[in-house]
Amino acid sequence: MNKATVLLPILAIVVLGLMSSLFIVDEREKALVLQFERIVDVKEEPGLAFKIPLIQRVVRYDDRILSRDVEPLEVTPLDDRRLVVDAFARYRISDVRRFREAVGEGGEESAARRLDGILRAEMREVLGSVSSNDILSTDRATLMLQIRNGAISEALALGLEVIDVRLKRTDLPEENLQATFNRMIAEREREAEDERARGREAAQRITAQADRTVVELTSDAEREAQIIRGEADARRNAIFAEAYGPRRQFFEFQRSLSAFEQSLQQQNSTLVLSPDSEIVRELFGAIRAEGLDPSEIQAILPEEGPSTESQGGQGAAPVEQAPIPASPDDGGGNAADEETAPLGN
Repeated sequence: MNKATVLLPILAIVVLGLMSSLFIVDEREKALVLQFERIVDVKEEPGLAFKIPLIQRVVRYDDRILSRDVEPLEVTPLDDRRLVVDAFARYRISDVRRFREAVGEGGEESAARRLDGILRAEMREVLGSVSSNDILSTDRATLMLQIRNGAISEALALGLEVIDVRLKRTDLPEENLQATFNRMIAEREREAEDERARGREAAQRITAQADRTVVELTSDAEREAQIIRGEADARRNAIFAEAYGPRRQFFEFQRSLSAFEQSLQQQNSTLVLSPDSEIVRELFGAIRAEGLDPSEIQAILPEEGPSTESQGGQGAAPVEQAPIPASPDDGGGNAADEETAPLGN
């Protein structure tokens, strides 16, 4: 009984010792075996591993690809146009021994902070050597590769392998954003004004061409109208010449009557003329002409001619009546004793 009592504690101690000396390495991890904070073994393969209980301890590190967001960084490209760049990196722990020696007890968080400093320095160096247009264009992939290649050598000193670096966002600083917007608005307004100016120029050119066409059409139409009027006047004059040419005195007599008609348009018009006036000279000359019989006088005079009065003394005297010449059968008597014919009907 006493023997069993002694063996049971010994057996329990052995089991506990074996359990504390065994540890499992996961496929997603790497492990370091430390003895008095000195690295004595590195376990990178997954499976069961051993350590000395109470003397040695195990430190585990993630063997997966890790992600780190870099704090937004303000950079100044070659054209002095400040930009705020936001980036992130993908990395993994490639050498756990060197990693432990570099960061010590700080572990992965301490390594991530140091990696931030490396990436920020590389971003300032690379992005500061190009213009802002290069950063905003498709060439940024080349810039990201340069940042990654520059960070790899420094990250290896920490036992880290930088897999990729990406620029997430590139913005202007908040204080410059409104000024940039105003400059963009001014540029767009200038372009719009240029378009409007070109439109006004085209409109003036079209209007001038239309005005010129109108003037040309109007001139051509007026010229043709003048030609037609001239031809019509020539034809009218030819007709008048053909009609009045054989009897010139009748034509002058007709013109005198037309002048009377134009002068006596109003109903209460009174025209006072001298018998020697040019307007009535032909009229009285035709009446006084020798050899003019009463039938010819009636043919010359209109049916209702305008009244002609001569003004003098207390009242108007009647128009002079021309004596009718004596016929040959009367023996050539005195013309004053013969019957006079009135002017008009």
